Amino acid sequence: MTVSRREFIAAPIVAGAVAATGSSSAAEAKSTQPPKFRYCLNTSTIRGQKLGIVKEIELAAKAGYDGIEPWIRELDAYVKDGGNLKELGKRIADHGLRVESAIGFANWIVDDDARRVEGLEVAKRDMDMLKTIGGTHIAAPPVGAHRGSAKLDLFKVAERYRALLEVGDQTGIIPQAEVWGFSDNLSRLGETMFAVIEAGHKDACILPDVYHIYKGGSDFSGMAAIAGSKIHCFHVNDYPADPPRDTISDKDRVYPGDGVAPLNDIFQMVAANGFDGALSLELFNPGYWEQDPEQVVKTGLTKTKEAVSKAFS
Repeated sequence: MTVSRREFIAAPIVAGAVAATGSSSAAEAKSTQPPKFRYCLNTSTIRGQKLGIVKEIELAAKAGYDGIEPWIRELDAYVKDGGNLKELGKRIADHGLRVESAIGFANWIVDDDARRVEGLEVAKRDMDMLKTIGGTHIAAPPVGAHRGSAKLDLFKVAERYRALLEVGDQTGIIPQAEVWGFSDNLSRLGETMFAVIEAGHKDACILPDVYHIYKGGSDFSGMAAIAGSKIHCFHVNDYPADPPRDTISDKDRVYPGDGVAPLNDIFQMVAANGFDGALSLELFNPGYWEQDPEQVVKTGLTKTKEAVSKAFS
C-alpha cells in the first residue's frame, strides 16, 4: 500500500489527539477484532544449535510459522558451502514461508565517508542476496555507531538513512531503521522515528523490538504515535524484572508472556494503528540454545500466539 507523506504525518497526530481527548484507550483497542498478524521466526532464536539455514526453514515450517527472518551471515555460509540462493528461495516458498526480513550489518550510518560508501556497497550486496531468496525488507541497525561512538546529528542520520533507502530503490528491498536499545545512537523510539520522518522517502519505516524499546529507555506508549503502515516487521520477545534495565542484555530475553513486558498494551496499540505485519520472534537466550530446537520454535510460536490472544480476549 502506498502512503503519502501527508497521511504518514497525519496518522500519529490523529492518534495523539484522540488519546489526549480520552476517546481512545487500550481498553477500547482491546474490543477491536483480533488482528491478522503474521508469525515469523528470527533464526537467532535457535542460532546456538548451529543447524544451518536449510534445517531452520524446515523447523519453522513444521512448527507452523508464516515466515522466516534469516541473518545475512547464514546466507553467506550457505553459499560458501555450495548452496544456490535461487534454490533456497524455492525451498522457502515450497515450505509455505515468506522471507519477512533479514538481519544485516552494513555501516550505513557512520561518520567516516569512506566507511559509509563501503557500507552502502555491502548493503547492496546483502539486498541482492535477499532479493534472490524472495525477501522484501532488511534490518538497518545503527551498526558502527552503536558503542563508543559520538552522538550523531539526527538530521545527518536521516540523510544517511535516505541514501540507504535509495540503494533499496535499486534492489527492490526496503531497509527498516532499527531501534537498538544498547546503542549510542538510535536507542530510542523518538530518535529512530525522527530519522524515518526526516528521510523524506515513501518507504522509510521502523523496525521496533520489545526488548530494545525497554533497554533504550523509551516508554511503550510511544508506539501509539507510529502508524501501523510504517512497520512491516516487529521483533517480539519478553524480558524479566531482573536484571534491571541498565544491566539487562540480549541473553536475558525470554518467550513472550514469560516476562514483565506490557505485551497486552503493545499489541493493542499497534493493532489500533493498523499494523498487520509480521511478529518475528527474536531471542538470544543461551538456555534455549541448549534445548531441542524443534521444541524451542514450537514453544516460541505457541507463546507468541497466546500473548496476542490474551491481548484481545
